This record gives sequence, structure tokens and C-alpha cells, in this order.
Amino acid sequence: MTVLLLEDEYPAAERLQRLLRQAAPEAQVVAVLDSVAGALQWLDTYPAPDLILSDIQLADGLSLEVFEQTVVRSPVIFTTAYDAYAIRAFKANSVDYLLKPVKLAELTAALTKLQEWRTPTTAPPAPDDTAQRLERLLDALPRPERQFKTRFLVRSGEQLLPLAAAQAAWFQSRHETTTLCTLDGRRFVVEYTLEQLESLLDPMQFFRLNRQLLAQLPAVQRLHPHFNGKLLVELQPAPSEEIFVSREKAGAVKSWLEG
Repeated sequence: MTVLLLEDEYPAAERLQRLLRQAAPEAQVVAVLDSVAGALQWLDTYPAPDLILSDIQLADGLSLEVFEQTVVRSPVIFTTAYDAYAIRAFKANSVDYLLKPVKLAELTAALTKLQEWRTPTTAPPAPDDTAQRLERLLDALPRPERQFKTRFLVRSGEQLLPLAAAQAAWFQSRHETTTLCTLDGRRFVVEYTLEQLESLLDPMQFFRLNRQLLAQLPAVQRLHPHFNGKLLVELQPAPSEEIFVSREKAGAVKSWLEG
């Protein structure tokens, strides 16, 4: 089974490949792509893979744009921190829609479902089966509506303090340590990676600007155009180093800020 992986975060891509090796040792990942543009070019150049494993948010936009801009006949398993795109995902040959962090059992179940669809005794879904497929997809989402993390317990000296997520200006990862900076400038070490935080926090409020920093909306003061299409992000409080957004991710950041 050939698999095309669409994921713009290196740690997430590595983790998915590890899970895939456990769930389907025979699977061969033919490419790992981080952008809509790259996916469109690859699909136009190479034979369709047996499966596409795709995040929703890529470096230059939503992966759903790939399926809206070209005909993709490969089945798709979406792996994402966002449950708001389920209906659009359903229209893109989706086998399943797994919320991050993806668990091995969930990926295995999705691959089993794919195999069942491909067996001669199981007919593929007919076009007029839309309502039933949509109902199954929506039923698979968490009920009630997914709740995002709203508080952290942080250490201050010998004390543990509850801190509302809304008080966080940004999270920065350096030397395998994640620091939470509050809107009023206090800093605390938290026991989460940025990948975990990206899955736990509300994506309408928090955005991964680059590999090192995830910011909350109120902390973003200005965007400054920079060399080669990059953006320099002005944050308050200011981190100890300048924060740049890649050219590929600039459009996604602007869309997030516009709401």
C-alpha cells in the first residue's frame, strides 16, 4: 500500500510514520509534503497513491483546497486538531477523520475500515449514500462539541498556580523546554510540547507561527513584510528573539488574524 503524507509539522509527520509502521508494516510512504502547492504538483506528476494521510492545516493553507482544485481518487484519512472541517473533509473521499493526537488504535481502525471498503464483498459507497456517510462521519466526532484546554497548573517557586489559557500570550519551545509567557509578562515552564498544545488549545485563538512559537491572538500586535515573502511578527510581550513566519505559512497566518 502506497501512502502520501500531507503534514507541515516535522514532529507530527515523524509520529504518524511511526504509527503507520506499527498499524500497517507493509505500507510505503512515497512522499511527505507540507503544502497545498506541493501536493497539487505531486498529484499531477505521480500515480495516485493507495491512501492519502492528511492534516487539515498545511504551510500555505488548508489541505481541503487540494481536493477542491483537482480530482483526487485516492481515499483519505484526515489527521487534524480541528473538528470544524468535517463536512468539507467528508466530500474529499474521506475514510475517517481522526483528531490529534492520533492514537494507534484509531489509526488501525481507520485502516481496517479502508480495507473493508476495498474487499470484493463490500461495495464502495454509492453517490446517493451521501446522507448516511455524512451522518456516520459526524457521529464519529466527539460529543458534546470538543472542549479545548482552558487552564494550566504552573509552578511558581514552591507553589502551584492555576493559570487560565486566556492569560497566555505565547508558548515558546527552546532546548526541549516549553515556556508559557503571560500577557502581563510572567514566564513559566510547562510540561507540554508545542505539538501537544496545538492539539489542546482553541485554533481560533492560538496559532503555530513557526516551529518554535505558538501565539494567542491578543499577543499579535503587527505584521511586517520581510525579505523573500516572510513576515516578521511583532508580539507583546516580546520574545527574546525575532519571530518570523515563512512565506509558505504567511497566507494562513493572515487568514487566522482576519477570523
